Amino acid sequence: MASNLRKRRDISAIDSETINPSFDGSGDSSLAMSESSSDLEMYSKEVLSQLIQDNLPPTPNNFTLYFDRILEDKSETLRKQINTVLEFEDNSDDEKNIELEKSLKSGFNSIKSVLQVTATVYKNIALMGKILVKRREELMLSSGSAGVLSAITSLDQDIGKLNNILKKQVDHMKTLYQDTACIVKNVDNETIYDNQFGVYNKRYLLNKLEQEKNLIEEFKHTSSLITITLSREIEESISSQKALLLMTRTIARLLLKTSRRSDVVAHYGSGIFVMLLKHTDTANAKRASQRLCELVSTSNFFLAEKEIQLKISIGIANISTDRSVEETLVCGLNAMEHADKHDDEDYCVCNKDEETK
Repeated sequence: MASNLRKRRDISAIDSETINPSFDGSGDSSLAMSESSSDLEMYSKEVLSQLIQDNLPPTPNNFTLYFDRILEDKSETLRKQINTVLEFEDNSDDEKNIELEKSLKSGFNSIKSVLQVTATVYKNIALMGKILVKRREELMLSSGSAGVLSAITSLDQDIGKLNNILKKQVDHMKTLYQDTACIVKNVDNETIYDNQFGVYNKRYLLNKLEQEKNLIEEFKHTSSLITITLSREIEESISSQKALLLMTRTIARLLLKTSRRSDVVAHYGSGIFVMLLKHTDTANAKRASQRLCELVSTSNFFLAEKEIQLKISIGIANISTDRSVEETLVCGLNAMEHADKHDDEDYCVCNKDEETK
């Protein structure tokens, strides 16, 4: 789908600020927590009321979506209070699956390393055998002691036996490695995490977009997606692939930092990211895009003695029931390419969605 798009690349981590509440047992601390709980309760009632008003069933997913969306318009104080409480919640199932994927891949890499070390040992023993053969031939040509020659011959035979045993073991390890590689490949076909950028992968994104399209068809709400990439201007000015990769990773971190819990941030491929903005119309998608562009523009990147101001290009598309997920993605990608070619546009809305507004 993106074969006509130029190749892209990735970024250094930016940690989000964490608010750590203090629990010292004092009356002030207890009062603060009590007020936070009270604010959270009132806010939750407001979210539920808005769901009912918008004719949406108060399911856990819908509640989470509205919880995050409405919170954006609240005061900074209330957002901090509620986010403090939310930090104590357990990780989601997706986050646990991601940790499992990381552990599995790390274990596979360890097995691969063991095989490589074993293969090196095998090569060294084989080399030792060749050296012994050479030395024995040298002794046979000289007038050396027959006893020394006999000892060398005996040692050569022993190393030959050891070499044969080790060869069988290495072959067995290769078989085990191939079996493990097959298992890991099967698991990888079901993964949801992109190791390189620390976000969801394309497979997970397509699945979530399809789910959202079905929900829109059922409940008639509006959702959008935005496609993001490092500006062409920056890519063409940087010759170092490593530096471009670090920049792209920085973009990924910023996307995670600014996204709501209900948003899906994924790597589409070639350094292009996609954010699924649930229950978000074009106007709000523009606002989110503008905030993201402003945040990225304040994140400078240092390359040797040179300071580079990061810049991104964003495409916006509505998730429509009248077109496939792939067609919607193409709309977003085309809008992103348009914004990327025009220096005065940080983001652009898909033409088809502009016409239907």
